[in-house]
Amino acid sequence: MASSTVTPPRPDRPARPNLAFRHLRGHRSPAEFAALVRRAAREIGECVSCDARYIGRVEAGEIRCPNYAYERVFLHMFPGRTLTDLGFAPRASVRGRGARATEDEPCAHTTRPERTTSDERNTAETGGAHQPYDTQDPYDKYHDHEESDVLRRAFMTGGGATMAAATLGPLGLAHDASTARPVRRAGASEAGALEEAVRRIRLLDDRHGADGLYRRAAAPLRAAYALLDAGTTRQTTADRLHSGAGELAISVGWLAHDSGRFDDARSHYAEALATARVTGDQGLEAHAFCNTAFLARDAGRPREAVRAAQAAQRVARPLGSPRLMSLLALREAGGWAGLADRTGCEQALVRAQALYDRGPCDSDPEWMSFYGVAELEGLEAQCWSTLGDWPRAARHAKRAADLQDPHFSRNIALYTAELADDLARGGLPDEAAVAGMRVLDLLDQVQSSRIQTMLAGTARVLLPHRRAGGVSTFLERHASTPRMV
Repeated sequence: MASSTVTPPRPDRPARPNLAFRHLRGHRSPAEFAALVRRAAREIGECVSCDARYIGRVEAGEIRCPNYAYERVFLHMFPGRTLTDLGFAPRASVRGRGARATEDEPCAHTTRPERTTSDERNTAETGGAHQPYDTQDPYDKYHDHEESDVLRRAFMTGGGATMAAATLGPLGLAHDASTARPVRRAGASEAGALEEAVRRIRLLDDRHGADGLYRRAAAPLRAAYALLDAGTTRQTTADRLHSGAGELAISVGWLAHDSGRFDDARSHYAEALATARVTGDQGLEAHAFCNTAFLARDAGRPREAVRAAQAAQRVARPLGSPRLMSLLALREAGGWAGLADRTGCEQALVRAQALYDRGPCDSDPEWMSFYGVAELEGLEAQCWSTLGDWPRAARHAKRAADLQDPHFSRNIALYTAELADDLARGGLPDEAAVAGMRVLDLLDQVQSSRIQTMLAGTARVLLPHRRAGGVSTFLERHASTPRMV
């Protein structure tokens, strides 16, 4: 924390956008460019954990001069250029000023958002967690492999709202950016196309799972940020474009998350959170925190999952959706379960059920279409499984699978895989094998690394029981099932 004697930033010197740096990013999204920065850092042995938010702060002029680590990385990326050529102020001009506390960024990554009114409300709710929410460099252990998928995306060779709208056509998943036409400002039709692309991706994920969709969904995301760069003449359209781009970043992040690409997911969620903060979109911010909490739980960061879920609840409370608050309480419960805090988990589960029982309302977000009683049961099953209460977990997993709408094929497979694993670990191998066979039947239409990983774990638990007829049949069929690459 800066000393009280440090002179604060002068209000008569507002931040100037760093247009030179923005030009160097080109048509890459902030998340893609951040991935390039991290890779360049590793090439020269530096430690930076750049994300989309950092890139946004640089381009907004909030970071007038980078710290020495980032300076070395940027000069490595753009040989022959100086910091001034990259749009930064000379180091001597910012040294000693109060603004340097924010301009000279630390090496370790955080996704700590700027303070807003929503951050300051209900601070007692976090029970001593850091305020505002701070990820404390949660995924450094994954960084070695992050760029493998991010950098496979083809950067756009042409720009403009016309091309972006084409990319976000009826399916919004497979157009070639090389056919782009000249830039023009985005309008209501482009905003509508962006919103439709989000709906289509969610629909396809519900039916088929994430693995086959992730790379195809990257093109609409790039196009969405091209739309933002193209600009618009109406504020209402600009708001729709920002909201749509943020929701699309979350959807693509979820596809990465569900297919086991945690680094990519983290970057996309951070991009959505930055977009929400820029526009003051509380609904988008709550959604980004919701998914961040889920990702943290899956990545083995339960305390971070609790903090993110609590942050989401603070932001979402004024939105007036009990169902949204119920889902966020379940995200918090998952974090408490990961911390082996049974009391905290049970309290969050009770709160989630009570909020759910208030019923739906007009304030429920569109993206929550998946959240019904089956999802509630499934998430509770995961909590009890994490706590090692296999019989209770199996009961809830069975209810989830039985209650799920047939439209959600991916979720039926997920809940049934959870059931198989809970039964196997609870000492019921024959019943586990039957459930496992049902999951294998669904894998013809569902592609999800998450489900395949769960099923592989169940198979390992059942190996000691392979002499039983049903278990043997399941193990043989599982061994012969092709794995997703």
